[in-house]
Amino acid sequence: MQKRSVRTRTAAMLAATGLLVGGSVTTPAATAAPPPLVYVAMGDSFAAGSLVLPAKEVLTCARSAVNYASLIAQQLKPAKFRDVTCGGATTAHFANPQPGIIAGTAAPQYDALSADTTVVSVGIGGNDIGLVGLALSCVNLLPQGIGTSCKATNTAGGVDRLAQKIDAFAPTYGTVIERIRQRAPHAKILMVGYPTGIKKGGCWPFVPVWGVDADYLQAALTRLNVRMAEQANAHGATYVDLATPSVGHDMCKPAGTRWIEGLIPSATTNGLVPLHPNAAGLRNAVPPILAAIGTPANV
Repeated sequence: MQKRSVRTRTAAMLAATGLLVGGSVTTPAATAAPPPLVYVAMGDSFAAGSLVLPAKEVLTCARSAVNYASLIAQQLKPAKFRDVTCGGATTAHFANPQPGIIAGTAAPQYDALSADTTVVSVGIGGNDIGLVGLALSCVNLLPQGIGTSCKATNTAGGVDRLAQKIDAFAPTYGTVIERIRQRAPHAKILMVGYPTGIKKGGCWPFVPVWGVDADYLQAALTRLNVRMAEQANAHGATYVDLATPSVGHDMCKPAGTRWIEGLIPSATTNGLVPLHPNAAGLRNAVPPILAAIGTPANV
C-alpha cells in the first residue's frame, strides 16, 4: 500500500512538471543551437576603407583588406562574410549596379543579403548628400575674408540648403533598413555613423578651410549622423556612434593621432584618400561596432 502511494505521488509530480507523457518519463528539450554567424558589410568608401593598404580589390570599389568589416570578421570568424562596401556608393547602388571607379561593375549591394544573414553593417549617406564635394568647395587658400565662404553660399537668403537636403534624405535610411529586413529578416542591422571630421574652429591653413566653414561642415556631418540615428531607432535597427570616440582624432591632428585625413593624403598614416579614414580610423571603428554586435553565441 505504501509503495503504491509513493508511485502515485511521483507520477503526480512528473505530470505537474510536464515530464510524464503517455505513461513514460521524458527529458527536457535541448536548447536549440544558435544559427551560424553570417555577416554582410554594406556601404561607401568610409566603410570600404578606400585605398587603405593592403587592398583586397582596387579597380571597381577600392576596398581595403583592413577595413573595419574585415577586421571584425577576423575576430568573429563568421561562417560566411560578404563585404560589398564600395567607394563612391550611394543608396541607389544598394538596389542597382555601380560602375567601377576604374573598371568593372559592382553588383547591387542588396544582392549580398540572404535569409540566413545574422548581422549587417551599413555605412552610407555621405555621397547621397554630396559631402566630399561640399568639403572641397569650402577650401580657401587665402585668409578669411578674401574669397567666398561655403557656409555663406549654402545659407544665402537665410535658408540652409544643405540642412534641407540632409533632412529630405533622412527617410531613405528607413527605407534601407526595411529593404534589408525583407531580404534578411533575422539579421541584426547596424547603421554605422560617420566619424568626427574636423575640430571646432578648424585649423587653417593646415587644413585650408576657414573656421566658420569648418564648423558648418562638421555641423552637416553631425546632422547626417543624427538623422541616421533617428531612422535606426524608428525602424528597429541599431545606430553605432563613431563620432564620439573619434573626437580629438580629426584631420587637424598630427600623424599618429588623426584617424581621418585632410586634403593632402599621407602614406605615413596609410590614408591615401583625402577627407577619409586612415588605417587607424578603420581600426578604431572596430570596438564600438563589436560592442553593438555583442558576442555571438556561436563564436
